[in-house]
Amino acid sequence: MSAQSPELASSTAPIEISIAHSPDSDDAFMFYGLATNKVRVPGYRFSHTLCDIETLNRRAREEALYDVTAISFHAYPYLQDAYKLMGCGGSVGEGYGPMVVSQRKLDPEELNHIRIAVPGTLTTAYLALKIFNPAIATEIVPFDQIIPEILAGRFEAGLIIHEGQLTYSTSGLYKVVDLGVWWREATGLVLPLGGNAIRRSLGPEVHRIVSAALRDSIRHALENREQALEYAMQFARDLDPATASHFVSMYVNDRTLDYGPDGREAIRRLLALGHERGIIPIAPRVDFVD
Repeated sequence: MSAQSPELASSTAPIEISIAHSPDSDDAFMFYGLATNKVRVPGYRFSHTLCDIETLNRRAREEALYDVTAISFHAYPYLQDAYKLMGCGGSVGEGYGPMVVSQRKLDPEELNHIRIAVPGTLTTAYLALKIFNPAIATEIVPFDQIIPEILAGRFEAGLIIHEGQLTYSTSGLYKVVDLGVWWREATGLVLPLGGNAIRRSLGPEVHRIVSAALRDSIRHALENREQALEYAMQFARDLDPATASHFVSMYVNDRTLDYGPDGREAIRRLLALGHERGIIPIAPRVDFVD
């Protein structure tokens, strides 16, 4: 691949880069090239840790364990002193996104009177929900337990992310609001959900090389879709191949290679609005590695 440093390539001890991302089919698809050594960088070795996104948000905020970590954009202001955002590897909702679903048909105004299960307070889904309606009462539930908890009657509604956006209706649930639709109607922008952050202390040269490696991994998956999907299916949580392919297409596409100017503006607008509304106590300072 094109991203390499002659000095580092000649080194006998490769530079170790630790990468953490979620065990989801879209992330697996994105990192397929690097995880299977289809994409290599002379002088570098990449290790992969898989963990749910809310745990990664908190680890990045509290411990800064990994050189590269997937994060929710909502979490970025809390770790911006230690990390920069990478210009590739993001998940963006193009007029769709996390949604509130319920056991029965509800009007959005009725959400003021019930408690909603949410996948974590550092998720972008939670930030978007609180911008949509700050009065909503919430309780944290692991993301993969939200639909079962609604079906068990412990919650009347829940905020769903990941593949649940495609499968909720098969469980007999109803959509109350799609936050990606609402955000586009309110701002005219896409809804930026999650991205990858890289440790600032690695320095500009490593930033450039690792960013090129991730972009090459994404491009390799898009160009070798069938093989990358086969790899990603092991992380698809019992989805059938057609649904898994649909989900991956929603969140790994040209926007994943580059947010584009409007995508970057959407990230800044979302975090600035969260700060203005008092949801994010830290003034966001968004800067990218290109």
